[in-house]
Amino acid sequence: MRVRFRGIDVRETVLFRGPAGWGEFGPFPEYAEAEAAKWLAAGLGSAWEGWPEPVREHVEVNATVPAVSPERVADVLAGFDGCRTAKVKVAERGQSVDDDVARVAEVRALLGPSAHIRVDANAAWTVDQAREALGRLSAYGLQYAEQPCAEVSELAQLRLLLARDGVDVPIAADESVRKADDPIKVAREGAADLVVVKVAPLGGVSSALAIVAECGLPAVVSSAIDSSVGIAAGVALAAALPELDYACGLGTVGLLSADVAESPLVPRDGVISVADARAVVAATEQPGLAGHELTGERRDWWLDRLARCHALL
Repeated sequence: MRVRFRGIDVRETVLFRGPAGWGEFGPFPEYAEAEAAKWLAAGLGSAWEGWPEPVREHVEVNATVPAVSPERVADVLAGFDGCRTAKVKVAERGQSVDDDVARVAEVRALLGPSAHIRVDANAAWTVDQAREALGRLSAYGLQYAEQPCAEVSELAQLRLLLARDGVDVPIAADESVRKADDPIKVAREGAADLVVVKVAPLGGVSSALAIVAECGLPAVVSSAIDSSVGIAAGVALAAALPELDYACGLGTVGLLSADVAESPLVPRDGVISVADARAVVAATEQPGLAGHELTGERRDWWLDRLARCHALL
């Protein structure tokens, strides 16, 4: 990783090729097998089944700003060519709301008043903490706050409290969709204004499309620090959604110091081409793999995990 993100400095993943092209299996190491198996189902779907036909040729993407100091924000944004929306990580362990405010303020200053800014707390706040933080951060014109609290009931309560306070910050559900036994609960209980969906944790493009349709809420497609192969699947999902009103979190290849594809899927003028995404998956080889293959015990660990997850499908 170019910048520490989600608490990690190195990203590991498995790539395999099937009759429809390349697939990716990259659940984070701490995920249990039942959860990780959904990521394998998604990768197999890409490699063996392919994707639905797109309804758009390009997908607008957002910049992603890790929990860095304000002094580093400009360098991060420089890696997201033409992006006019930024997702800013907040609620980082060991940091304060003051740190979050300073980071968001710097993003607003650099991108200007017309850009969209959204924040992502990764379920780290209590309701009271989220109410206080979003009350302060709303001064910078937030498009929405992603998963400010962990529980669906907390999200619903927070939405009511923010409305009572006159704080106009919509709530987006991420973990409450991708890690939930009942991903439709957020919509049923009025806990979110929109949903964030990721291909791998939801078991594939088709599964994610079905969840969005059942939720009946606007959707944002995001990544899980994937290589370009995984990002291509996210682009396929975004391209197939009937409606897409928000920039998507699919520009994260720029957070990696290397990538597998000959032409990495990074935003150009703020978008990723659907044709480019399909070309990555259809490629005969992934030239960027050279020099990055895992060996020894670490390779064996991933192959064993792959087999154990496959047995659950």
